[in-house]
Amino acid sequence: MDKKIGFLSFGNWNPGRGSQVRTGRDALVQSVELAVAAEELGLDGAYFRVHHFAPQLAAPFPLLAAVAARTSRIEIGTGVIDMRYENPLYMAEEAAITDLLADARLQLGISRGSPETALRGATAFGYEFDDDGGDLARAHTELFRAAIAGAGVAEADPRMTGGVRGALGIQPQSPGLADRIWWGSGTRGTAEWTGRQGMNLMSSTLLTEDTGIPFDELQAEQIERYRAAFADAGHGREPRVSVSRSVMPVTTDEDRMYFGDRSGEDQVGILDGMRSRFGKTYAGPPDQLAEELAKDAAVREADTLLLTVPNMLGVAYNTRLLETVVREVAPAIGWTPKN
Repeated sequence: MDKKIGFLSFGNWNPGRGSQVRTGRDALVQSVELAVAAEELGLDGAYFRVHHFAPQLAAPFPLLAAVAARTSRIEIGTGVIDMRYENPLYMAEEAAITDLLADARLQLGISRGSPETALRGATAFGYEFDDDGGDLARAHTELFRAAIAGAGVAEADPRMTGGVRGALGIQPQSPGLADRIWWGSGTRGTAEWTGRQGMNLMSSTLLTEDTGIPFDELQAEQIERYRAAFADAGHGREPRVSVSRSVMPVTTDEDRMYFGDRSGEDQVGILDGMRSRFGKTYAGPPDQLAEELAKDAAVREADTLLLTVPNMLGVAYNTRLLETVVREVAPAIGWTPKN
């Protein structure tokens, strides 16, 4: 499978000094503009984080539809939607409609979600759950996936269907969307579960476990276990795997002011009460980054690399950042622009 590269934006906004994204409208409009610029550069994907009760991008489908209307080739997706908050059937309708408008370019990353600013925020959306909501997220996901695959989910009223009985599916349907759902996995165990379920794997810059080995090697092991579980389950297609990385080429004094001249190291800490390993930031001259990324075990194993962008620095800055990666870094990992 050809290597793909896209960007992943957290969609933050802040009216503070130096911010180029001061309002929610700024974040939305600039997200569309960056996706257009990324397509022109030959990138493969425009992905957006989803959060609630925070100054970041939230309900993603209006944004994804707007990106679809302004582009023609680039994949559009999420990384990730917290399924604890979602009405599965309404989400299935929104996803199908957006995918049809995008001409089958939708790639939806979903999961239980990450630590949030609200205490039991999904309860405010009307959903009760125990513990961390993992069971609720999986139940919502099961119904959502069934709906987009065409399963009947509501009994027909024969008075309105000319006497026809049976279960009705959501409308419209978007063929193929069911194979473009990704689960955001933070451990090797959930990666194996994802493989058994037949979803694609989305792995980020942190894993909520630590075995003492470097992050990229632990993530590569996660990918290997996922692919084995997917194959053993006999799903009959080739799965996709994405990893995300912070890659900051330093070529100007402005870059140096923001990111310095050196890549960092893995970090180990506690997240949600679990010992976790965080991947390093790649920052430095483009030739150094090319060499380092080419050695990254998980980047080699994944078919898709998502570059996390500092979105609050604005569209012009991030377009230049992505252009530098496209021209001077990405060829080292076997990627070529699609234009």
